[in-house]
Amino acid sequence: MPHWQYVAIAILVTAATLFGAYHLFLKKLIYTFTPCEGLKAYGLCIPKGYSVYGIDVSRHQGDINWKVLAKENPTHAPVIFVYMKATEGSDHKDMRFDENWNEAKEHGFMRGAYHYFSTHSTGLAQANMFIKTVETAEGDLPPMVDVEEKPGDKKQFMQELKIFISKIQEHYGVKPIIYTYKKYKSRYMTDRFFDNFPTWIAHYHVDSLTVDKNWTIWQYSDKGILPGIEQKVDINIFNGELYQLENLRIK
Repeated sequence: MPHWQYVAIAILVTAATLFGAYHLFLKKLIYTFTPCEGLKAYGLCIPKGYSVYGIDVSRHQGDINWKVLAKENPTHAPVIFVYMKATEGSDHKDMRFDENWNEAKEHGFMRGAYHYFSTHSTGLAQANMFIKTVETAEGDLPPMVDVEEKPGDKKQFMQELKIFISKIQEHYGVKPIIYTYKKYKSRYMTDRFFDNFPTWIAHYHVDSLTVDKNWTIWQYSDKGILPGIEQKVDINIFNGELYQLENLRIK
């Protein structure tokens, strides 16, 4: 290939890279300076029409100062519920779970525990791991299963997830909540079995959430800022009033 062709290709690649970077910068700039038509809270602009907010945490949020979080909880948009990571796969327990689980209840938050579902372990083994780790009490929110790993065998994956969900429901006496992404659910969770459970959808920085069926919780952003938490935190919106969230609690 002549030298000038190498030069031309290099110029085109550089131009495409610069254009992509500029487009991303411009998109962020527009988002940053767009007037907030909803509610300002947690360093974000929250969509209109909602009143019940929550966060989810794990070891990635570090050592949370729960006293500060409870004391300085925004009065115009208070955090009502907190979900915390308990387990992952068949043998991993989040190092902050016990502390977060106890502190959340002590400081007056509705608490719930979640499991990160792995495609490398059986559903039964993962359910047993979660059950061994999480002891719920009256008033706690239903367990949640975080499903986002791309499966190799879709049919086998759905079968193992169904086993996990069924075991959790049997043990705790409530329907667990399924957390996933909008595109993930439509692509990898096509069995109608999953439509029978509350859905927690992760979809960031949009004014509204459209899914195939009614959603229960919307993870609106992963960039929330709250006192007592040094790292950015996920902000979640409940689709309903406070009494409806309370109706989901374990009796």
